[in-house]
Amino acid sequence: MNRTRGEQTDTRHGATKTLLWLVLLVTAATNSIGSFVGLHEVLRLAAGGVSVLCIVGLVVLHMRR
Repeated sequence: MNRTRGEQTDTRHGATKTLLWLVLLVTAATNSIGSFVGLHEVLRLAAGGVSVLCIVGLVVLHMRR
């Protein structure tokens, strides 16, 4: 089956968006639960940074549409 360029882009953007959302959920959960569990502050900061990068990526994907 031949796909048009637009369909291929939509498929890639859909997969990228799904991955960004999953990573965002995991890192946000790590960041919020980490303080209760006693996770080292450096790891929580790293998780927060990755969360911010995911949010930026999602906004960029949204603005490109």
